[in-house]
Amino acid sequence: MVAGRVDFSKLKKRPESVRSPLLWTRKVAKRVFSMSIRIRMAKAKDVPVLRELIEASVRELQAGDYTAAQIDGALRTVFGVDSQLIADSTYLVAEATIEDSGGAVVGSASDHGAAGLTGAQAGVPVLPRIAGCGGWSKRKTLYGGDRWTGREDSLLDPRVDAAKIRAFFVHPAWARRGVGTLILQACEDAARAAGFSRFEMGATLTGAKLFGAKGYVAVKEIGVPLGHGEILPVIHMEKRG
Repeated sequence: MVAGRVDFSKLKKRPESVRSPLLWTRKVAKRVFSMSIRIRMAKAKDVPVLRELIEASVRELQAGDYTAAQIDGALRTVFGVDSQLIADSTYLVAEATIEDSGGAVVGSASDHGAAGLTGAQAGVPVLPRIAGCGGWSKRKTLYGGDRWTGREDSLLDPRVDAAKIRAFFVHPAWARRGVGTLILQACEDAARAAGFSRFEMGATLTGAKLFGAKGYVAVKEIGVPLGHGEILPVIHMEKRG
């Protein structure tokens, strides 16, 4: 759907402050290869990988904002894949792809370890093929995966309602590379094309930092009950398109 590139070929280590996705180039057997990110619709076959990505993202990237008990509870009850978004074709994944010098896609990032394109010997990190995921929704549910009991799957009216920005997670290996920004832009563009002019979300404390920088304004704090006396604070945020 969309692709993003930034040249990191001169950097030896993962940049911590760059807000755009990775692009690196490597010459192998007189051919020049580059890795870039493309955004595509999630498919049912992606679900096992997405489940692993979501757990890794939550446990590592959200550890500075939530306690271990909150994270465990959220993974049991709130966070997870939303199959309805996939069925609606409104859930997206950011996928790393390898391209040759002619621009042809020749495989995913994980397909080229043997060729030295993603291995440590090539001087670049081994990165997951699926870098992140996130979506938008034409339904009333503000947050929560398949296991969340507070879902409202009735349809929104784009003339008066705000599209929901949903379930954003980035793999820790791809953090701070601009993956979330790419997915967010694609979601907002798709929601506008569907007639929506406003967006809203239930953002985690971790995600609110990104969304605030992208024009979203905090409306109120929501306490999500997790059971066993645990509460997950999230922030209801809105943006006009």
